[in-house]
Amino acid sequence: MSRSRIRNNIRRLRFNRDEMTQQELAEKVGVTRQTVIAIEGDKYSPSLEVAFRIARVFGVPLEHVFQYEADDSPAAKAS
Repeated sequence: MSRSRIRNNIRRLRFNRDEMTQQELAEKVGVTRQTVIAIEGDKYSPSLEVAFRIARVFGVPLEHVFQYEADDSPAAKAS
């Protein structure tokens, strides 16, 4: 069975947005700071609704925030 992983660019996007804190992002998205920490640290995959809300905060398409990688993908094999 292949294992998949959702990677994200939240940390980079926060810092490109005037060094937005995790707390500020959490408030804008409507989640707790701990949820943002877990998502950013690849410990938790957000619901689709939360993922879209995060993308909307940064004003970018969902694909610029999150990337799906399966173990059998070329990117996963290279790491």
